[in-house]
Amino acid sequence: MTTEQMLHLSGSHLVPYIQIATLLIGKSRYGGGNMFRHQIDTLAILIDYGYIDSVLLKASLIHDVIEDIPDLNHNILLNIDFESHAVYDLVQEVSRRRDESKPDFLLRVREKGSHNAKILKVADRISNVISLGFVNNLDFIERYIKETVDYVLPIANDVSEHMTRELSDLVESRKKYLQNFRSQQAVAKGE
Repeated sequence: MTTEQMLHLSGSHLVPYIQIATLLIGKSRYGGGNMFRHQIDTLAILIDYGYIDSVLLKASLIHDVIEDIPDLNHNILLNIDFESHAVYDLVQEVSRRRDESKPDFLLRVREKGSHNAKILKVADRISNVISLGFVNNLDFIERYIKETVDYVLPIANDVSEHMTRELSDLVESRKKYLQNFRSQQAVAKGE
């Protein structure tokens, strides 16, 4: 990261969004940990790939708040700073609607999402696939990997060659994990 990029980040005023994200502390994740740390992980992934757009980074910090805290007063999100409305709109783009199936949601992001919505969805999925290393439900892992290949890798292809490569590598790693785990189960059962 260049000095200019670091200076840009220093003026982004992320702290109020981090404060909102702390509402997710205690909200468990299927793969372990909590939703607050997932928000921070998603931010770190974006910074790691050189994204410094303040709206994107702020949205990464609260991207699950609307879905996971349904009774949240949205005016709180809309009155944080001068970028609040843009951040809120981006979070809405990457939030699954109540009447939407997961495939429909991911197709909507791919077909109608802004460039930043796609970047955020891919960073979010990278964090989620990393967490699969802590999940023991093999059927869940298999479904999640298939969903990633079918819906999220095409989004990644639209936005970043480097993020696509990481997500593809993570998918292959999780497929090997599944294969090894199933092999061990078969040996244990005497098959």
